[in-house]
Amino acid sequence: MNRTSPESVEVNGRDYAFPKAPAIAICLDGCEPAYLDAAIEAGLMPALEAIKAKGTVRTAHSVIPSFTNPNNLSIATGRPPSVHGICGNYLLDPETGEEVLMNDPRFLRAPTIFKSFHDAGARVAVVTAKDKLRALLGHGLRFDEDRAVCFSAENSDTTTKDEHGLDNASAWLGMPVPEVYSAGLSEFVFAAGVKLLAEFKPDVMYLTTTDYVQHKHAPGTAQANAFYEMFDRYLAQLDAMGAAIVVTGDHGMKPKHLADGSPDVIYAQDLLDEWLGVAAARVILPITDPYVVHHGALGGFATVYLPDGADAAGVMAKLRAIEGIELVLDRAAACARFELPPDRIGDIVMLSTVHKVIGTSASRHDLAALKEPLRSHGGLNTQAVPFIVNRAMADLPEAPALRNFDAFHYATLAARAGPVT
Repeated sequence: MNRTSPESVEVNGRDYAFPKAPAIAICLDGCEPAYLDAAIEAGLMPALEAIKAKGTVRTAHSVIPSFTNPNNLSIATGRPPSVHGICGNYLLDPETGEEVLMNDPRFLRAPTIFKSFHDAGARVAVVTAKDKLRALLGHGLRFDEDRAVCFSAENSDTTTKDEHGLDNASAWLGMPVPEVYSAGLSEFVFAAGVKLLAEFKPDVMYLTTTDYVQHKHAPGTAQANAFYEMFDRYLAQLDAMGAAIVVTGDHGMKPKHLADGSPDVIYAQDLLDEWLGVAAARVILPITDPYVVHHGALGGFATVYLPDGADAAGVMAKLRAIEGIELVLDRAAACARFELPPDRIGDIVMLSTVHKVIGTSASRHDLAALKEPLRSHGGLNTQAVPFIVNRAMADLPEAPALRNFDAFHYATLAARAGPVT
């Protein structure tokens, strides 16, 4: 550890203790708490079971929308989307009127914990499963002083020292680049974390996975249990090396299909076309990303841009009357309740019930890649995530006071006392 380091580092108005042992946050993408419970009950996670016995176990809430990008950036900044600006995987860009992926650092409005610690002299490491997060999480890091590493498993064979902190991370780790639609993508992240902890010795490290398995397999199934059994082996190694670890998630996951296995979808654009005229309103699905095999761009949160002069109250009343719509709010109410940036949210926000998803038009969703009954996320019903610290900590609250983006606050606090082996 850096012997001349400060006592704490201020990031976005919060103070973080400078750790005396490595402080690690692990984001298990799509980790409904039931996944861990089922795997422990099956006897497949002895390391996590031991950590829960000696440490601190809580449930936390993710941010809404309960999607990957907003929650990973909340964990990375310690703040909600109203501060960092990333309110989905996808948005209607207010500057251009175009629908774009929100994976460019130009959309980020706050520094990350990683940049702030790096600027304070710390060694930081970030490993993501998918490359869509890498540029956002690594924004502001400098790789010329051998104190920062940031790369994705997806593109690990093309990393460079200048852009990622090391050349060819795949060769460095001795593992081939995994198939993007596989549990292997997450295993690569865990394996890299173990090797970085041993060799790079970061002060702060973030490991974030993919929810490919969780989109396809329910808690307690053989495939899901195998994933968490694999994770447990790497968790045991990280814990044994003396790091302070927080395990949390970006969102949960729920079944979203009919009895015949077909997706249970409310096609909101089709409804609005019927009510207001074709293409008069625009439905934006912030779950949208390049990985449609996961979810077919169907999730539990949508935002609607209305044409000028539209009867917003009337449209909202009609939406509330649709079976499967749990909540409909105007922009101001949604941004206040969910801490969202108003300039990146439509006139209306709607969330679906536990087993429903929201789509645009039936003709716009290619569901051919969905080989299993749909499981997805985005609404209030996928907000609960695990929050497990491998050290005993007093006065740790429960949800809703405890948020997944408190992960580094408690990881660095736990690491302040130094290593425990």
